Amino acid sequence: MTPVLRWIGITLVVLLGLQLFVLLTGWNWGEESYRQLFVQVAVSQSPMALVGLVLMLLAARLDGFGGRTPLRITTGVISALLAIVMVVAVPVSISGDRALVDQADQQLQAGSAQVDMMRSQLAGASPEALDQLVEQAEQAGQLPAKASAEQKRSFVKELMGRQIKRAEDQLSQQRKARDITVNQRRIGGTVSAVVLLVAFVLMALVALL
Repeated sequence: MTPVLRWIGITLVVLLGLQLFVLLTGWNWGEESYRQLFVQVAVSQSPMALVGLVLMLLAARLDGFGGRTPLRITTGVISALLAIVMVVAVPVSISGDRALVDQADQQLQAGSAQVDMMRSQLAGASPEALDQLVEQAEQAGQLPAKASAEQKRSFVKELMGRQIKRAEDQLSQQRKARDITVNQRRIGGTVSAVVLLVAFVLMALVALL
């Protein structure tokens, strides 16, 4: 049973090592997208390696040898290295969170400015501007042909009001989507990296002390 646990654990750790090795072969830490990809892979795949390290440590305990066996030392060293990776991952993940929030806020600000402009156009529309909108609506077949000029202007205002309402609803949905995306990234990235950091430090201490 002990050899099975040991080799399963080693296999899980090696799988993480292979994925990180692929990224390391294209090393470009100065590129923000590369840093975010590296952290994403490291954080998402490290739980698998953590399970592998637990199995390796368990196998070392079941072997019955006292002291620091080669397997325990290996487990401790790998745990310490992965803890260092998580230390690097936390600030990079926080930086990515901020960039995501800034990008989403810019899009929301642009949408909000567009809605405000539509409101001001509706509130301050002159009769001449309304007549131009009436002509455009008539060409698009959005107005009844037998309506009076005043009714057509009223219809145009209603159309603009509905457009503003749809734009406001879309803006509200974008805000909710932004909040969900940011929270998912924080939990799946920054918070997970912190939890894994603590776990790897504990693993290193248990294996080496």
